[in-house]
Amino acid sequence: MSQSNYPLRLQTSLLDEVRRIARLEGASVNQFINVAVAEKLATMRVVSALRERAERGDPAGALAILDRLGGEPPRPGDEIPATTRLAARKAPAQRPPR
Repeated sequence: MSQSNYPLRLQTSLLDEVRRIARLEGASVNQFINVAVAEKLATMRVVSALRERAERGDPAGALAILDRLGGEPPRPGDEIPATTRLAARKAPAQRPPR
């Protein structure tokens, strides 16, 4: 793996906190910053992938599938507990307008 150097300027308060956390984790400041950057990049990739997937979504089609569902009762073991049903009534799920 190739490595490169980058002069990084951090606010003193941030650097102090990084040093403290890195020491608690048994890592160097450099390792801590590398992991933090990798985690941020991974998060940004996931958000980007989810946005792309959402753009391909078909809300009207999904709602049409839900509307086709039959009225048969749940199979044994698939019932929704009464406490969950009460909570759902208090905060109903919002569907986008059709």
